[in-house]
Amino acid sequence: MSALTPYLCLAAAIVFEVIGTSSLKESEGLTRLVPSLVTAVAYAASFAFLAFTLKTIPVGLAYAIWSGVGIVLIATIGWFRFNQALDTAALIGLGLIVAGVIVINGFSKSLPH
Repeated sequence: MSALTPYLCLAAAIVFEVIGTSSLKESEGLTRLVPSLVTAVAYAASFAFLAFTLKTIPVGLAYAIWSGVGIVLIATIGWFRFNQALDTAALIGLGLIVAGVIVINGFSKSLPH
């Protein structure tokens, strides 16, 4: 397995998690069939890719990256697609999450580089 593979799996896990969460919003409390099915399939795919990631990347760091990037992407989708406003405090908090992911990826010796 190349050093890039765990990061591709982590990226796929993040993308599927974002699809699942966006579909969960559109499922209207799991009352709409298609968005509910998309949610289930996307979350299953997300966890499968996350599991592959955990063969190489430590669980705490992989989860921090997975959840942090997912939070920022979902907040962005919520802002543009669902017209959910973000105030200054929310934007600062999201910026801190991005900074944390950058610090982990750029400086942690615990990750495979």
